[in-house]
Amino acid sequence: MKIKRKIELTSKIPTASLPDIIFMLLIFFMVATVMKKGEGLQVMLPDAEMIKKIPVGRQHITTIWIDNKNKIVCDDVEIKKLSDLRGILYEKRAIDPQLVVDLKVHRDCDWGVVSDVQQEMRKASCFNINYSAIQGVF
Repeated sequence: MKIKRKIELTSKIPTASLPDIIFMLLIFFMVATVMKKGEGLQVMLPDAEMIKKIPVGRQHITTIWIDNKNKIVCDDVEIKKLSDLRGILYEKRAIDPQLVVDLKVHRDCDWGVVSDVQQEMRKASCFNINYSAIQGVF
């Protein structure tokens, strides 16, 4: 014979303070998160007589850095072979047809490498080029 209990035990998890806990966690992660800024290479830009500044809010820009040791970096990705640059730019151009390539070239680099990068950009149909420089007089 089975004995019945008069009081049934129920175990429920209290959920009254759950929204408070969720909002505290959300605020904590918003405050503690650090966004990584694109680093590229350290380059000394050449001088220019006239500079036209691109608006800061543009999202259609990819940056290529070339330092004085002829190291090439495209949006924080080091380019080992120059032919890889064509594939990367072609994919970016397919996603964003308004793509502008920002070339940041060290003033002491080998300009043959810059010419090779420009040839790869032509092969990838990237014709919108911005050359970064600092304002100065020749």
